Amino acid sequence: MTTTTRETLGFQAEVKQLLNLMIHSLYSNKEIFLRELISNASDACDKLRFEALTSKELFESDAELKIRVSFDKQARTITIADNGIGMSRDEVIANIGTIAKSGTQEFFSRLTGEQAKDAHLIGQFGVGFYSSFIVADRVTLMTRRAGLAAGEGVRWECDIGKAGGGEYTIETLERPERGTEVTLHLREGEDGLLAGAQLRSIIHKYSDHIVLPIVMQKEEWQKGEKQEKSDNTSVSDEDETVNQASALWARPKTEVTQEQYDEFYKHVAHDFEAPLCHAHAKVEGNKEYAQLLYIPSRAPFDLWDREHRRGIKLYVRRVFIMDDAEQLMPYYLRFVRGVIDSNDLPLNVSREILQESKDIEVIRAGSVRRVLSMIEDLAENHREKFATFWKEFGRVFKEGIGEDHANHERIAKLLRFASTHADTEAQEVALADYVGRMKIGQGKIYYVTADTFAAAKNSPHLEVFRKKGIEVLLLSERVDEWMASHLREFDGRPLQSVAKGELDLGKLEDEAEKQEQEKEAGEHRELTERIKTALGEQVKQVRVTLRLTDSPACLVADQHDLGANLERLLKAAGQKVPSSRPILEINPRHPLLQRLKTEGDSRRFSDWSHVLFDQAQLAEGGQLEDPAGFVKRLNQLMVEISGGGSRIVLPS
Repeated sequence: MTTTTRETLGFQAEVKQLLNLMIHSLYSNKEIFLRELISNASDACDKLRFEALTSKELFESDAELKIRVSFDKQARTITIADNGIGMSRDEVIANIGTIAKSGTQEFFSRLTGEQAKDAHLIGQFGVGFYSSFIVADRVTLMTRRAGLAAGEGVRWECDIGKAGGGEYTIETLERPERGTEVTLHLREGEDGLLAGAQLRSIIHKYSDHIVLPIVMQKEEWQKGEKQEKSDNTSVSDEDETVNQASALWARPKTEVTQEQYDEFYKHVAHDFEAPLCHAHAKVEGNKEYAQLLYIPSRAPFDLWDREHRRGIKLYVRRVFIMDDAEQLMPYYLRFVRGVIDSNDLPLNVSREILQESKDIEVIRAGSVRRVLSMIEDLAENHREKFATFWKEFGRVFKEGIGEDHANHERIAKLLRFASTHADTEAQEVALADYVGRMKIGQGKIYYVTADTFAAAKNSPHLEVFRKKGIEVLLLSERVDEWMASHLREFDGRPLQSVAKGELDLGKLEDEAEKQEQEKEAGEHRELTERIKTALGEQVKQVRVTLRLTDSPACLVADQHDLGANLERLLKAAGQKVPSSRPILEINPRHPLLQRLKTEGDSRRFSDWSHVLFDQAQLAEGGQLEDPAGFVKRLNQLMVEISGGGSRIVLPS
């Protein structure tokens, strides 16, 4: 005998919000509830098939996997049942009572209250089971996990009309059959769904691609003049399969419509929106495999989660193996969704085998090439779609420069940046565009990095480049510093940070300018030595530069030292950073330097030197070690310049 334990539990706060949104924001597209529940049932069957590879007893006495859809007009219910893996009591609570998904907080913070926009967000989030409440006010779920005793079945029920829908009940029950059965008690006004033809139409539209058979009881048309049209059918005891029940990726491309491709994507990605593009191919030769790969139109909320599951489902000879095969796609392409079906891998393949398999290496390399070809096609032939791709996935894609050495050149050609050419934040400049605009005699591709676009755009390091009309790439994303360290050259031109090393414009710097710099360096040697003495160990060197036209000073890193922005990023990430001191470059023509050159008071000279250093640090987006000291020195100098006589006590 089974002891029935019934509990009433409360939903996680986010689930209550989501239930409310399901009812109000997605109501205009209510058909998707059936797609979502069938997709869940399909996943459950796939998981059973995978686990049964090593534990055949999980099939119990029923090895024919299927999904059943039925309805009861009298009870006003629709039921979706499967004989898949099922759930235990703990799994029901974990999977339905809470949203165990990263990005939840960001998801709710971005909701606008506008139905159309919120529907897109909900789609990105992946609502699955909760879509039941679009058409039902009471949902009953009965399940038993494969391998557990019949007495360990579970009954879950939620009536959103009671207590504001914030609670659900759960109890154990005797359930001989494994798998899950979801019964929807329809709300008022949804009786149109209680028709076999209507349900078949929805299945054909959204779930025809499901590999497993979706069965319904066969209906036969009955003649009768006085009967209502909706009653002119009778249900037989015989089942019929209402979907094609064949692998979409195994069909010839000529037999698959764009709508079918899009619906299959929504199934594998649990997304509500159509993808940007797809690639469908069957590879034959030494290794045989089929691939159907998609690039989504929007980034998921957990894209930056290191534990984020990859989007590639692995099949072996049409048998599902796993749905997060990270070995099939590199980390920088983690946004790609789809299916890869191999004819060569063993059915009992494990993650450990995948890591060492030569077959997987071949499949992975071919799949990466296919994805890069898709992105190249977007860049060349679909500019608006490529702009969407870059906006959603550009930061992730940049990681490929350091991760994928085999495709380094292809990735570099697809990168996009902001630059001084347009002086806007839009990342639209390809490296090939930059090279095409390079001045005669320009041998390098110049870039500047900063914490923000405004800091990069207004960096004092750009002054001489703007004066000479030399384009500079403006890099302001966190990944840019790391990317730049791996992107050493493009098309034979080295990349050079404008904030590292001595200014070298090559042939763009005429002999007269070089001589002028050498002359000014000699004339101001005493000034640079005095500033170096005043600043002490804060700087490695003080020197005259022609880099500046408007600013009095700037900080640069030595050629082989870490840049200031990279150093800040590493420190913020808790990394140990090797000790290095910046070089202070001064503009001797600036009035402040002219004033400093004639300053005889050693105390005021020291204050001016420190203010100059701190200003240069602030100008590049850095943080001061002693902000209070900077403010006091600045106030003291302002008082003295204005003719005040009081003395502000500075820190020692």
